[in-house]
Amino acid sequence: QYTRGTVTAFAPFDARADAEALRKAMKGLGTDEDTVLTVLTTRNNAQRQEIASAFKTLFGRDLVDDLKSELTGKFETLMVSLMRPAHLFDAHALKHAIKGAGTNEKVLTEILASRTPAEVQSIKRVYQQEYEANLEDKITGETSGHFQRLLVVLLQANRDPDVGVDEALVEQDAQVLFRAGELKWGTDEEKFITILGTRSVSHLRRVFDKYMTISGFQIEETIDRETSGDLEKLLLAVVKCVRSVPAYFAETLYHSMKGAGTDDDTLIRVMVSRSEIDLLDIRREFRKNFAKSLYQMIQKDTSGDYRKALLLLCGGDDD
Repeated sequence: QYTRGTVTAFAPFDARADAEALRKAMKGLGTDEDTVLTVLTTRNNAQRQEIASAFKTLFGRDLVDDLKSELTGKFETLMVSLMRPAHLFDAHALKHAIKGAGTNEKVLTEILASRTPAEVQSIKRVYQQEYEANLEDKITGETSGHFQRLLVVLLQANRDPDVGVDEALVEQDAQVLFRAGELKWGTDEEKFITILGTRSVSHLRRVFDKYMTISGFQIEETIDRETSGDLEKLLLAVVKCVRSVPAYFAETLYHSMKGAGTDDDTLIRVMVSRSEIDLLDIRREFRKNFAKSLYQMIQKDTSGDYRKALLLLCGGDDD
């Protein structure tokens, strides 16, 4: 269903030849990082799994273990991330976001606001298989309040299907949101959670337009004024993803590199998770909204093999 990724199936593909090239690159003294990054960024995930399987068959070794022992730092994190199947990649990110002291709300927000209901179902299934634990239980154990409630609603993955829009319901939802926020002393967060968490994407887009007509505000402005903290960030992420998932990720990437220091975890997570889905669209939105290309920003903000690999995943410049 996705054809807007920068990484597609490589042809002609030979898993054994790739496995042999990787083994040679990592054997003996020193590592040939160029071979490693070129092979792993130009094969799609299904092909990388075949390479890992051929690697084990040929050499009796685990490819991911070898990558971990031969590479270091951000470059290692990026290469190992590329080796994880998509839904396992998300499940792994969520597990680490709720593990140990302190929860990484940013990761929970980014993944659960942006994935489709089918993707969320797969992530829950993989999480259960891989970690023998229920994702919803884990998340409710680490979060609280309205933020937790909206996460639970999103985890149900029961968003209405996109079939036709009922204008009467659009009007009703827009009025409900207006009364729950701008017209109310205090905010009725439940209404925002239910409507934003369960209505279809095409319905919500119409609701946002209608809301603007009724209130004179963009829904984002109201959320900004009426809510705060993690709930505000999650509601805004849901709204942005309803409007445009690629624009949401373009903004996420921009903020991961803007200013001093780089949020490499976010940069890696988005580049890897969107590389086969919509990275071409994300690049277009990035160029449109931030007056520079994603390629240029990565080039300026990163270095070494890590930069080379990210630029290959980026798949080109838009200037």
